[in-house]
Amino acid sequence: MIRRLFAALALVAAPLAARDAPPPASVVVAFDRESITPLIVEGLANKDTGRAVEANDPVRIASISKLIMALTALRLMDEGKVDLDRDVSDYLGWTLRSPYHPDAPVTLTHLLTHRAGLSDAGGYFIPLGDSLEAKLADPAAWREVGKPGKAAFEYANLGSPLVATALEAASGERYDRLVERLVFAPLGVKACLNWIGCDADMQARAVTLYRHTGEVAADAPERLPPACTIPVAEGVPCDLDAYVPGTNASIFSPQGGVRIGMVDLARIGQALFDTHGTEHFLSAKTQTLLLETMVSAANETPPFGAAAGFCGYALATYVLVDAAPCQDDLFMDGVERFGHGGEAYGLRSGLWIAFGEGTSFAYFTTAVPPPTGEVETAASDPRESALVARALAIVAEADD
Repeated sequence: MIRRLFAALALVAAPLAARDAPPPASVVVAFDRESITPLIVEGLANKDTGRAVEANDPVRIASISKLIMALTALRLMDEGKVDLDRDVSDYLGWTLRSPYHPDAPVTLTHLLTHRAGLSDAGGYFIPLGDSLEAKLADPAAWREVGKPGKAAFEYANLGSPLVATALEAASGERYDRLVERLVFAPLGVKACLNWIGCDADMQARAVTLYRHTGEVAADAPERLPPACTIPVAEGVPCDLDAYVPGTNASIFSPQGGVRIGMVDLARIGQALFDTHGTEHFLSAKTQTLLLETMVSAANETPPFGAAAGFCGYALATYVLVDAAPCQDDLFMDGVERFGHGGEAYGLRSGLWIAFGEGTSFAYFTTAVPPPTGEVETAASDPRESALVARALAIVAEADD
């Protein structure tokens, strides 16, 4: 009651102009195997132009990009070009080892599940012109928490450049082109990494990300091509023509740099429904591997999630559950969903696919305050929780 009173007083005290301002850009789409339905489309894609956001406007989806990276790895596995359990050094062409466990190989599985012993404490951006190998030779990139594979879980963005670079080396293809060939093109979606390969129409529909304080965080028009959209070391030209695949795929921001609209993101979600053993986007083997690792992570004992902020984490995917001792149910409807969330540059996003009965969702919302520094879960942000509650109410009303 007291909280509601304070909220009402804050609303009364708010300037009229603030109350009349358009809401932050937010899009939610619901989907199942057969259909995709926009539920909430509101706010401005760019405040300066006053352009209203549309359902499939491309936005930087943050860490959902890791799920797309995992799908790229699984598709390359289906082509017989990678083994997720092989020493990743065999692909990189140099030896990757934790300084604490120099005899223990590191695999793609370890990296995708954040069990390699890596840490973001020393940073995870490796610009064009810098060395990925040198970055991983720095002890600050590692921590002593057990051998790779058995290491305690720590969510580390640094693993993503390693995965993407290994996929490049194994295939001989640049990471952005590899993702286009294996994920985006087969599913008929328009998307790109760090705006590389997105055409003029997509750039014109870009969603500018704002911080909760109002300033631009990312993807304002002046920051799009022809401006440089990749991290570049000082004195190095912003030119990908001389880039050698398999050297430093960090420049494509595989940990968070995918730009895609929510309708197209939902199409990727549709491809992940259990195909009951039939050949589809993923082979029966890799589809089973993805689902089994998620179920195993969700059921891991001792309890996985309390300290890590996740209720189990598999191959760049995790499960939302509401079962003690780990409770992380963003939707609060008892439906078990898998997928990935995102948080960066004032954005919260999610791609959540219902295991069985229930509705699946792809969404984003902007101008969200940064994390508090405490353990973050999918259900920890009030704005994000309120958005999905509205979406669920719309679905429930349509079903009545």
